[in-house]
Amino acid sequence: MHNYDSSSAPVCLPPQGSASRPRHQLPPNSTDCHCHVYQDPERYPLIAQRSYTPVSATLQQYLEMCEQVGIQRTVQVSASVYGTDNSLTLDVIAALGQDRARGIAGLASDVSRDELRRLHDGGMRGVRLSTHVKGYGGTQGLQAMAERIRDFGWHIQVHVANIEELVPLADELLRIPVPLVFDHMGAVQGSQGIENPGFQTLLRILREREDCWAKISSWYRRSSSAAPHYEDMAPIVQALVKTRSDRLVFGTNWPHPALFAPAVMPDDGNLIDRFCEWIPDASARERILVTNPAQLYGFDR
Repeated sequence: MHNYDSSSAPVCLPPQGSASRPRHQLPPNSTDCHCHVYQDPERYPLIAQRSYTPVSATLQQYLEMCEQVGIQRTVQVSASVYGTDNSLTLDVIAALGQDRARGIAGLASDVSRDELRRLHDGGMRGVRLSTHVKGYGGTQGLQAMAERIRDFGWHIQVHVANIEELVPLADELLRIPVPLVFDHMGAVQGSQGIENPGFQTLLRILREREDCWAKISSWYRRSSSAAPHYEDMAPIVQALVKTRSDRLVFGTNWPHPALFAPAVMPDDGNLIDRFCEWIPDASARERILVTNPAQLYGFDR
């Protein structure tokens, strides 16, 4: 697959052709709270300054994966390769309907109130800030962005490159006047373990704030253990569940962007089985998959 344009950003692996069917059955209205699609670069152009170049990963392919593993609802994260152009995410939400889909936006630091209203009406419910990928503003814009989105009831999705970044940010994160959602378990590595100061900071914020959430997602990228078991991530997931099972959501991270050869594309059916095995309590799984996303993103319960 060739680059869509002349950018030197590396080209991702393509999505898996077909996910395996998980052994575990998910509850009705299970929600994938972190995923992306990449379609027609002529209609949805990529920004030049980006961290990776995606290959085609269409809404139809995504829905086929969801059907295979048992997911009914989705939260589409507008990918960093589109910068502050949220057109694709809005189109996906419109195609699926807001009873099934919500979105997280990429925003300019000077985004207008009229633009926020347009995005809100289109199903957006948060903004992503990242120190890990180009295309979004970084955590230096937390306070200013919070003031812009506050009246819309949105949250800030915090995407860091390393969980230890949370330590110096802790006091600010505890004061930010909008809800927070931490991407990918705060980006903790399996080798860092649950005693890592950054991970302990994440647990502290989850305990001390009633409006902070973490996504159980993308652990395959952060594990030092081999697929399909990712053993070193199990204690991390279980520590999160023990701390605040009512403030966790799940994400597939389909189509697993920014994986490059010779990496191996994870199997989504296997990821569902790992999640269910790490969280054997059915009521906790239902909170994470159904109840919590409904509260956070505004789905009908």
